[in-house]
Amino acid sequence: MKYDPIKRKLGKVFNSAPFLRKLFYRLLDLLLLRSWHIRKEIKKWEKTQKGKQNILDAGSGFGQYDYYLASRNKDWTINGVDVKQEQIDDCNNFFGKIGLKNASFSYADLTKIDEKEKYDLILCVDVMEHIEEDEKVFSNFYKSLKPGSMLLVSTPSDQGGSDVHDHDHDEYENDGTHSFIDEHVRDGYGVDDITAKLKRAGFSKSEVYYQYGKPGKISWKLSMKYPIVMLNTSYVFFIILPFYYLLTFPISLILNYLDLKGKHKTGTGLVAKAWK
Repeated sequence: MKYDPIKRKLGKVFNSAPFLRKLFYRLLDLLLLRSWHIRKEIKKWEKTQKGKQNILDAGSGFGQYDYYLASRNKDWTINGVDVKQEQIDDCNNFFGKIGLKNASFSYADLTKIDEKEKYDLILCVDVMEHIEEDEKVFSNFYKSLKPGSMLLVSTPSDQGGSDVHDHDHDEYENDGTHSFIDEHVRDGYGVDDITAKLKRAGFSKSEVYYQYGKPGKISWKLSMKYPIVMLNTSYVFFIILPFYYLLTFPISLILNYLDLKGKHKTGTGLVAKAWK
């Protein structure tokens, strides 16, 4: 399955007007289960904080989480960094158009960042599975956080969340089919593995739990995998897609809610929180 050509076509549509880009972000927040978990943890973190906050989005991509953070509190300053200049320029352009001045985007190699005790929160979503020198990055995150501040990571687990032997990698999939997120360098993290790496990086406390349990895996197939399979077959399915989602969208929402509220003995994704 090929994700990038479809993403580019969708990008042209949703970038044609700011309200469509905002709608796109909202749809992603509803469809992508990882977004449910990330927003839950941000809300929990927010309750422990007061006043201005400095936040790093390490691997900002197309700015979904930066928009959520910047819109949530004007006293928060969000620095989104990425290695793709096209996405950096796109986000700076969009956020400038909509007047969200508390978010900005720039290039950064996470293995080389050196910002001592600058951030109150570091967010890192679906990035660590792409980086070989992950312990170096965790160490850089630790140095960049203020004392008592938190790192929040979402990443595939070693229970089938990635497959470095495929050229195209699926988000948190483990049914043996080909996937569509490229360049994973590891099969995913185990709970003990990522906990140990965070500790070696200097973090004094961490909490790690599975996401994408049984409800989440079913939701992922309904809301993302099957539509991408259809669109890879023929772009004619763009016409059929609204009717497909009319039937499956309510089911996916219920499944996402069940995954969010449940405690999973295993799952194809992990959420890790660590404090300095």
